[in-house]
Amino acid sequence: MDGVFVVNKAEGWTSHDVVGKMRRITGIKRIGHLGTLDPLATGVLPLVIGRATRLAQFHVRADKVYTARIRFGFATTTYDRQGEPTSPAVDFSVTREQLDPLLDRFRGTFDQVPPAVSAKKIDGVPAYKLARRNIAVELKPVEVTIYALDLLSCDGAEIEIRVHCSGGTYVRSLAHDLGQILGCGAHLTALRREASGEFQLEQARTIPEYEDLARDGRLGEALIPAAQLLPEFPSECVDSITMAQIRQGRDFRVSPFRIQRGSRFVKALSPDGDLLAIGEVKLPNLYHPILVF
Repeated sequence: MDGVFVVNKAEGWTSHDVVGKMRRITGIKRIGHLGTLDPLATGVLPLVIGRATRLAQFHVRADKVYTARIRFGFATTTYDRQGEPTSPAVDFSVTREQLDPLLDRFRGTFDQVPPAVSAKKIDGVPAYKLARRNIAVELKPVEVTIYALDLLSCDGAEIEIRVHCSGGTYVRSLAHDLGQILGCGAHLTALRREASGEFQLEQARTIPEYEDLARDGRLGEALIPAAQLLPEFPSECVDSITMAQIRQGRDFRVSPFRIQRGSRFVKALSPDGDLLAIGEVKLPNLYHPILVF
């Protein structure tokens, strides 16, 4: 199996937990995930399977879509409800009129400081491991982009928002920063990822559903084949002679009628429609295979 299984992650599991469960279900060791989800979070967690793990490099900065609930009144060490309060709780009721101008500050491109308890690495060590050892963690701001930020509901001390953002954006930091601006503290109480790049919640299945499919010998029904991944890359079906040349690492030509001029990457497909290689443009209509299956 080479492709992607989209998991609807349950709350309480780490992304590594989900990978372990799917290794057990599928019997396949070569499995990785495309973007960490915190234990608190639920929703879309794409898992790359087999040789498709080599495509992960093209998904690193994929856009994400989240719905989140934020509670005002106190901040926490982790910026979510699983952390320890960092100040006494205060009664606070927020209104749409207060929030609208504040949310506008977070639309567009800006520098965001990741939470100290996060998977960001410092000298190769995840920040959360250092934080657990009470080692001071100072993370550098990272440039992120929020393409859309919508207020879905506002109910006293809690709000619900929908965020469409670039990869690497922390909704926990967004919640924390809003609390800092309002002077009351805030933290995330719920987070659901509805989309990760090309993968949508409608495609996702729970771990019990994957267990049922495996028991019935129908896991293939849930697999998104490697050839269907990265739909933003145009595809070129090559003949057997060109296929042999690509396997030798030689450049290959594509049709100027099917591949839009200027496309940086192209997917070369075998005569059977399987993913053969990812090519990077070298000259107009001439591509060099940078990844061969």
